[in-house]
Amino acid sequence: MILLGIETSCDETSCSVIKNHIVLSNIVKTQQIHKKFGGVVPDLASRDHEKKIVAIVYESIEQAEIELSDIDGIAVTYGSGLLGSLIVGLNFAKGLAVGLDIPLIGISHLEGHLSSGFINNSPQFPCISLIVSGGHTQIWLIENINKFDVISNTVDDAAGEAFDKGARILGLSYPGGPEIEKIAKRGNPFKYNFPLPEVKNNKFNFSFSGLKTALLYKKNKLDASDEYLINDLAASYQHAIVVSLLSKLERAFCHYKVYNIIVVGGVSANLYFRECALVLKKKYKLDLIFPDLEYCTDNAAMIAMAGYLKLSQQKYSDLSIEPNPNIVYE
Repeated sequence: MILLGIETSCDETSCSVIKNHIVLSNIVKTQQIHKKFGGVVPDLASRDHEKKIVAIVYESIEQAEIELSDIDGIAVTYGSGLLGSLIVGLNFAKGLAVGLDIPLIGISHLEGHLSSGFINNSPQFPCISLIVSGGHTQIWLIENINKFDVISNTVDDAAGEAFDKGARILGLSYPGGPEIEKIAKRGNPFKYNFPLPEVKNNKFNFSFSGLKTALLYKKNKLDASDEYLINDLAASYQHAIVVSLLSKLERAFCHYKVYNIIVVGGVSANLYFRECALVLKKKYKLDLIFPDLEYCTDNAAMIAMAGYLKLSQQKYSDLSIEPNPNIVYE
């Protein structure tokens, strides 16, 4: 079974082909125009998708060494994300599905991230998934591919937002996560202590807004005093975010006594995060899965894999499916 995946939810135009569980191609073009604005400009993003999508789809098909007629179904992100960007990908996928007379499978962005853990891996159920990205920070308790409960959410910023906003405070460029990680490698993560936020009504929930504010105050104080190394400040801030993520994850798997763990989303590409997670893996003998680095950030392979899992169960979408920029899982 061959699936074509299309992802245009934000500022990556991506197309992938998978055959059964094997990725044959995964083309990702990240838009560079947003760097000078310090964040994604929705209007510019949708226009760029329109310019690139046809070429990227054909590049993906060529790299997979298949023909359009070989495709058995098309999986496409319909939400959440930027409305204009979602429209480009969804409308293209609809037209292609009609033209080829094959099923269309609408995929939510979070389903895609979760499915990235199935690429080159075989997660065991039940499992717990930490989904940590620029827009979402959640913990899911997953009984099987069709049944899950969201047991944790963020009450304010997502972890990826905390990295981006923290990078802005530190005077670094966008996107902030990779920039902080880069300079933090030469810093001391234990140099400065940052508060680890607690959410009173749910011990599993996350909060990063206060951490960002603490970074601002700390930097202002350091700027007015002796010289300091920005590397140490970045490393300490990164450490606080990682400890917050892993401490809540630890609470969750200990509470539910589920030790099969999948960590997905853009922040899961952070190597310091992975290094710290290995400590938990050894301590509790976890079956811990991180996706390959290329499948952590937004990409069409994860969308194609999610589509494959649905299509294998004969689950399709109607052509009337509309883009939904604000899908909420609670």
